[in-house]
Amino acid sequence: MVAMLERVFLYLLIATATSWSQVTPSASGGGTPTQMMTPPPVSGIGFPTAVGAEVRSNYLRAGMTFDAAYVDHLYAGSGSTSIGETEFSVFPTIDFDTTSARQHATVAYNPGFTFYRPSSALNEVDNNAALTYTLSLTPHLTLSAADRFVDSSSSFNSTGGGVSGLTESSTPGAIPPFAKRLTNLADVELTMQTGLNVMVGGSGSSTALHYPDSAETPGLFDSSSLGGSVFYNHRISTRRYVGVTYQYQDSESYPAKGVSSTHTQTIMGYFTFYAGPKLSLSVSGGPQHYSVDQTPLATSASWGPSVSASVGWQGTHTNFAGSYSQSVTGGGGLLGAYHNRAAQVAARWQLSRTWTTGVSGTYFVNDSVTPLVLAGSANDHSLTGSATLEHAIGEQFSLGFNYAHVHQSYGDVLALSSNPDSDSETVSISWQFARPLGK
Repeated sequence: MVAMLERVFLYLLIATATSWSQVTPSASGGGTPTQMMTPPPVSGIGFPTAVGAEVRSNYLRAGMTFDAAYVDHLYAGSGSTSIGETEFSVFPTIDFDTTSARQHATVAYNPGFTFYRPSSALNEVDNNAALTYTLSLTPHLTLSAADRFVDSSSSFNSTGGGVSGLTESSTPGAIPPFAKRLTNLADVELTMQTGLNVMVGGSGSSTALHYPDSAETPGLFDSSSLGGSVFYNHRISTRRYVGVTYQYQDSESYPAKGVSSTHTQTIMGYFTFYAGPKLSLSVSGGPQHYSVDQTPLATSASWGPSVSASVGWQGTHTNFAGSYSQSVTGGGGLLGAYHNRAAQVAARWQLSRTWTTGVSGTYFVNDSVTPLVLAGSANDHSLTGSATLEHAIGEQFSLGFNYAHVHQSYGDVLALSSNPDSDSETVSISWQFARPLGK
């Protein structure tokens, strides 16, 4: 494996040097490279979600949202009768976007206060913060960074990271209903266009998951992960890109005794086709090596395929994104390693000047690939879906309707098996103030 990785890095080095020699600027400037795209299989930025008037830059925005919701099947599986809950929530919001010729930064902070009736013991305080930053160090050297922090007890709308063209880096889908959890996801990426049709880059990522009260999450555990990747990207025509990427991921889960570690190394080739300025199609695949360590069991290791596909359509009034991937992952609150199959879809339409609607869904299947104690059973899976309808009332107020469904089937995880299904119907009214920022 080490020798193979050395050959990969040597190939990238030779290709980079060759690309520099192929593009020698002339006196007329004809050798200056034209800007390349960073294809979805190697981009840390997900597909856009905003449509219509939601697409804006250089602004400061603040507001308040009031929700009234009904949640049913709260204790499904723990008794013969499901218990329904009424929620009342208040969500202050503040975010801003600043853009210049060389940089683009967005910051958003959304706390939340939710009150349950009749089970007031479930009352919660949420905190959500997100940061993205892009800096053009030179016309062809770009640094991008993102961080997302979530402190929540809700199992609804818990996959707010959006749809991207990347494969899953940790085992997704295990969201304990109404149990406090803290998550943080951080990514940084550096890309450099070294020639007319050549780009190289590298990225690093980290995730952290913490359950403050382990009594609320039997069968789930704190976890963390660190990963990195390098890629070589080649433009073979105006609309077609090919490349290769190497990815490394180290995930750990922390049971009461010992540590469960999963290590993966993946080499994937990819192809992206831009069918015009609005539509992109991508496929990627390659071999993946994984190993799992958990005391006192012996280390287990094997090989398998890793594949992914994604599609994105970004129009003026319509956005659509979908992705599918399969690979071996670890962490995510579970012990051991899992063969994960993940499908995600999101769409948003601006029906008219005042009406906007959207749908989203995820489907995750996690099959244990290691004979570890407390590892999940075969065909553990989760399914989430939501639909929204929003109506603008004037320039500052809007009315919203949302339906969301969560289904989780994890027979060996008590925190999930006692609440396999839940539904939420929500009505909300929002006030928002926006002020443009000077250039």
